[in-house]
Amino acid sequence: MLRTAEITAELTGLPPRGTDTHELHWRSKLEFTLDCFVCERTGRTTVIERGAERALCSGSRGGFPRHYAAARLAAFDTTRGAERLAVRALVDFWWAPFQDARDGNQAMAPTSHPWVRLHLAYHCRDTEESGTGSTQTNAVRPHEVICRHCERVLATSTQTPAVRLLG
Repeated sequence: MLRTAEITAELTGLPPRGTDTHELHWRSKLEFTLDCFVCERTGRTTVIERGAERALCSGSRGGFPRHYAAARLAAFDTTRGAERLAVRALVDFWWAPFQDARDGNQAMAPTSHPWVRLHLAYHCRDTEESGTGSTQTNAVRPHEVICRHCERVLATSTQTPAVRLLG
């Protein structure tokens, strides 16, 4: 059956408009744990990118290799306000009940412990270098996104990204 998960996150502490030297923005790529009925494993890290018709499942160590998964980024909306940067992503994925081939756990939609990593990108005007960062559900809060070139704090994640099953 087709299911949809909503993923939301917010970063704060961005410099005021006109003073931003890094142009921090969300990348339209995320990693999300799903229970994969293809390899029949629960809690698989799935890479999902905007525009792709399918995702990539991490498979399992020593067993089923990486493979395509029936998931896609259905919507990806970002907003930038005064000193904040927010994202809302909708992930459509096919789900079917199964028991994990290795440990017998029952599959769930979404998985019993949803995890997500959201990717960021920026361009440091001081060094004329590009860089990337991320925030994820299991990071210690507050989590700072720091420029790897000039070591400036670009933004702070004070709340865990939220995952909500819509249908």
